[in-house]
Amino acid sequence: MKNKSRKADTGVLVGRFQVPHLHDGHLQLISYVMERHQKVIIFLGLSPARVTRSNPLDFESRKQMLLAEFPELNVLYIKDCPSDEPWSKKLDSQIHDLVGPTTDVLLYGSRESFIAHYTGKYPTQEMEQEIFVSGVEIRNEISGRVRSSPEFREGVIWAAYNQYPRAMPTVDIAIWNEARDSLLLARKPNETEHRFVGGFVQGDGNFEENARREVAEETHIEIGDLTYVGSHVVDDWRYRRELDKIVTVLFECVSVFGKPTPDDDISELRWFKVADGPIYGPDDLKETDIVAEHRPLFKMLMEKRNANAD
Repeated sequence: MKNKSRKADTGVLVGRFQVPHLHDGHLQLISYVMERHQKVIIFLGLSPARVTRSNPLDFESRKQMLLAEFPELNVLYIKDCPSDEPWSKKLDSQIHDLVGPTTDVLLYGSRESFIAHYTGKYPTQEMEQEIFVSGVEIRNEISGRVRSSPEFREGVIWAAYNQYPRAMPTVDIAIWNEARDSLLLARKPNETEHRFVGGFVQGDGNFEENARREVAEETHIEIGDLTYVGSHVVDDWRYRRELDKIVTVLFECVSVFGKPTPDDDISELRWFKVADGPIYGPDDLKETDIVAEHRPLFKMLMEKRNANAD
């Protein structure tokens, strides 16, 4: 470290330390601060999201990691806030409660640390690090390794149990022909019944954009405006024994151009005639033609269609 620290009774570090062990850059920074202050406090950033790629470790595991190397540290947490000002006020309040009103305090951070966002009352010092290690690269490298130890398996189980139950969003699309008397349904390999075109929502677009992408990828046709039909929890066999569930949003639209061509994970596309009443013809679409998990969607679609006809 090339900086010359100003005199202060207490040195404060704020960071995330989202790594399995302290790297040389961490060790250099913490040692530098501890050599220059009677008391050193580390505030660990605490995200409201649990076990994510950016914040995989909880507070206690990071605290134990720091204390294993520096037992004399004071390790606390500072919760993330939506904006800089309330976060800075919260940090100032927590520091004040620990050190009192007459204690001199100096906050430390690296070039890309919290300092650029801090609007509080205490002086700060930006450190010019000589050792640069990317926590993101460390986590990326770890994500591709599987350990044979019981500790590794315990960690995987801990992570699975310390996440909030998730609702995984999908989109399904009921595609009508121009006369709105036939539906285009898809069949996957090794299935005999058909289903609505659709798939999991990706985070780079809204539900409508995801729906259009799924139609383009699986059918290669152009569609008109999307109309919301409803949403439903999908009874997907893969998640029947899980807390996590799939929740789908069903849209309907009209095919306007192109020949349906199955692609992606679809092996067949087929137009099904939809009966205009309770009496089915031999070629009309029946509920049993549809995979079990999509039958509630078909029922929801028909209820909307019949309601509009009345």
